[in-house]
Amino acid sequence: MEESVVQQIEDLRAQCLGCAKCELAGTRRNVVFGEGNPESPLMIIGEGPGMNEDATGRPFVGRAGALLDEALAACRIGRQHVFICNVLKCRACITENGRTRNRPPAPAEIEVCTQWLERQIQVIQPLVILCLGAPSAKFVIKKDFKMTQERGIFYPTRYARYAIAALHPAYILRQAGQSYDGGKSLLISDIESARKKVIEAKKEPKPTLF
Repeated sequence: MEESVVQQIEDLRAQCLGCAKCELAGTRRNVVFGEGNPESPLMIIGEGPGMNEDATGRPFVGRAGALLDEALAACRIGRQHVFICNVLKCRACITENGRTRNRPPAPAEIEVCTQWLERQIQVIQPLVILCLGAPSAKFVIKKDFKMTQERGIFYPTRYARYAIAALHPAYILRQAGQSYDGGKSLLISDIESARKKVIEAKKEPKPTLF
């Protein structure tokens, strides 16, 4: 008897939590596998966990998570309605002068870790993927993705029927005044577009070989 999607994701989670395939396994506090509804047609993918995510083992917590939750709620979506994860499952960080800060992941770390994301997508089979930030869009949509020119546009991808990129909540939080308000509005708009695209995609006939 074939395992349910939920069980397949839980099996994959158990494997991922024990991953030691790169050096990040030696510096992380927690693997941030992802959370939400693995049977959802909408998958949200960010770049990688930061300090708060590493501490809790959950994606998008802290101020960035609060902003994402607020934007989702504006579109009548809760975390229980989607599956949220990151390209990287462990925090890439460096300690200098007694302080730990995020750093860009090394190519070898990305190569090893994206195998987990690809397996998640394979199990969940989302109709629509919402990429938060350019690194996620460059992995899911295309390597030369340009956020300033191409956010809010739907692309067919090998990972889902449609993918769209939105500004990362952490980026929006670094803005002030009208720039913050405008960024937040764009995030809400792109989430709403993804929600509507899911409804459209459900009505489309499934592609066939013949």
